[in-house]
Amino acid sequence: MAPPSRSARAAVLASSVQRSKPTPYPSKARSALIRRTVVVVLVLVALTLVTISFRSPTAGALHDIQGAGSTALRPFQIAATRVAQPFRDAYNYIDGLTTAKAENKKLKKELIQYRAAEIRASAAAAKEQQVERLLHFERLPSFPNDYRAINAEVTSFPSGPFTHTLTIAVGSSAGVRLNSAVVSGYGLVGIVSNVFPDTAIVTLISDPDTFVAARDLRTRVRGVVGTGAGGTLILDHVSKTEVVRQGDAIVTDGTHNARYPSLYPYGIPIGRVSAPPGVTDTANFLQVQVQPFANLGSLDAVGVLVPTHQRR
Repeated sequence: MAPPSRSARAAVLASSVQRSKPTPYPSKARSALIRRTVVVVLVLVALTLVTISFRSPTAGALHDIQGAGSTALRPFQIAATRVAQPFRDAYNYIDGLTTAKAENKKLKKELIQYRAAEIRASAAAAKEQQVERLLHFERLPSFPNDYRAINAEVTSFPSGPFTHTLTIAVGSSAGVRLNSAVVSGYGLVGIVSNVFPDTAIVTLISDPDTFVAARDLRTRVRGVVGTGAGGTLILDHVSKTEVVRQGDAIVTDGTHNARYPSLYPYGIPIGRVSAPPGVTDTANFLQVQVQPFANLGSLDAVGVLVPTHQRR
């Protein structure tokens, strides 16, 4: 008997051993359908439970189940709260600190604005007070006869201990003349030393080169007010035999010679004797210190005295 051929054996083996077919993967559409079905079922269950909770007579049993669930979950809630509390506190601290810093910055800005407004208001009030005082001085019976005042704003001030001039906002176009006496509402300030069309320079009585003929208003003792040692005003050329007391008022002495008229009209207040007059053996005159009535370092408004009629 002849052996079977190779082709016959292959046919037998192929018929006896059959390969299993691979299981096909579910399609995407089928998976999406399953997920939607699960979601719908869960929603329906939730709605059913809510309805039962509010309407069903068996709500008590459901509430018992809920209470049991809440009791079982209570330790986890407490643990979660304790874990989250430091982070909540840190957030609240940072948020409060940021808010406080912003509020502090806002308050500082408002305080600066309020202070600036207060300073402006104080400056305006001080200037207004000086103007009112000046107008009051011009209405006094002691105001120099045959003179009128050209009132002016002070636009620059002495900038140091060696500066004795200031600038005013009126000039020749307003009638200001060279060598015109200048006053404040309290007393003599100085004299016009330079004139421009709309401004003028005033040299103060504290200038070392300024001298004013003056007298003691109480005793009629005459002298010359100028700058002494240390930059203080003194009434000089007063004989040792004269009597001058602390507190006496010193005023301008005016003109005594028609040919040589004084630059300063009579009776303008200059200052007050600030200390008992000093007497030394080496000095020929009394040492009389004078405190000026006008605050020469803080002037906002002054009046320039000009004659009401032209001098010949």
